[in-house]
Amino acid sequence: MVYAADDFGLTESVNEAVEIAHRDGCLTQASLMVAAPAATDAVARARRLPNLAVGLHLVLVDGDSLLGHAALPHITGADGRFGTDQLGLGLRYFASPAARRQLAREIRAQFEAFRATGLALHHADSHKHMHLHPTVARLMITIGREFGLTRMRVPAEPPAVLAACGETPTVADRALYAWSGVLRHQARRAGLVSPDHVFGIKWSGRMTRDKLEILRAHLPNGSNEIYFHPATRRDAALERLMPDYRHTEELQALLPL
Repeated sequence: MVYAADDFGLTESVNEAVEIAHRDGCLTQASLMVAAPAATDAVARARRLPNLAVGLHLVLVDGDSLLGHAALPHITGADGRFGTDQLGLGLRYFASPAARRQLAREIRAQFEAFRATGLALHHADSHKHMHLHPTVARLMITIGREFGLTRMRVPAEPPAVLAACGETPTVADRALYAWSGVLRHQARRAGLVSPDHVFGIKWSGRMTRDKLEILRAHLPNGSNEIYFHPATRRDAALERLMPDYRHTEELQALLPL
């Protein structure tokens, strides 16, 4: 079982939660945003936690780029951030050769930045699962393998498990699960390892202790990953970016009673 934290490096409150949840709880891995404001602090904490598996959390939507707008004029705003319109960006990544070239440069830069930390690259995934986009996945895998990538997250949440947990799977839930098979095929063809099942999509930002206990009672056979967005407090950045997430409750879910 893998218990994972996303957005490592976003704020110091997230970094504090990752350290606490790993040291005192069940957190086993974290995904680092290399261009985020608190990335340096996250790396310092990771160096103190040799048993924490750290991977790259590629940011290609709704977050800071590493190279900035001058280098990425087709895919970032004037502030150097990727926009929040995931569909629009996805269409651009698919249709525009210039956007794809800039996308490849940014992905390479983020892998290079991770390597520069000196941390071992355990895995890769992406903010808001942008690597479900076939173009992003292809570049992430091809470039990632140059940097020693051997594992990646395939966000595959079985609708049958959601139903057993009391949810009513939607058409979107079923479509996402089916589409995840495309990414799994890409990963396996490239020789990458990925968990059989990944949970946290339906309850993103709401993986509280109650939800976790329900899920644990219905986990399927095979390898499972559950991901969280923990934080020690609701700082201004988290309030602005994820106003509906229950960060502190997710931290408590990772800690003993």
